Amino acid sequence: MNKVLQPPGWLPPKGYANGIAARGTQVFVGGQVGWNGQQQFETDDFVEQCGQALRNIVEVLKEAGAGPEHMVRMTWYVTDRDEYVQSLGRLGPVYRDAVGRNFPAMTCVQVAALVEKRAKVEIEVTAVVPD
Repeated sequence: MNKVLQPPGWLPPKGYANGIAARGTQVFVGGQVGWNGQQQFETDDFVEQCGQALRNIVEVLKEAGAGPEHMVRMTWYVTDRDEYVQSLGRLGPVYRDAVGRNFPAMTCVQVAALVEKRAKVEIEVTAVVPD
């Protein structure tokens, strides 16, 4: 079972956890971009690429007998911070559709570029499946 770490007196975070404590089998999901299982991009839309990357993560987690509820850490790499911030309203429902109301400790950073030229986002996850 995972425990959310929320220091007393801190305002609650919106859409992520400040920290998670967990015990069990660790699962590391390498960075997933917004392409399908055949490594083909179906869109250049930022939010749609995020949705595909999140669905890819769920598929990889399944291979370990895990699900979104086991995510403890998520790192987003975006090529355009402003596009990310401007898309938050559209991104929320896409996130919840892919992974539900599971909010791990999260970091988002802007990078100059990603290895896959059409990729606008890359997301990596650490999950812990309880013993």
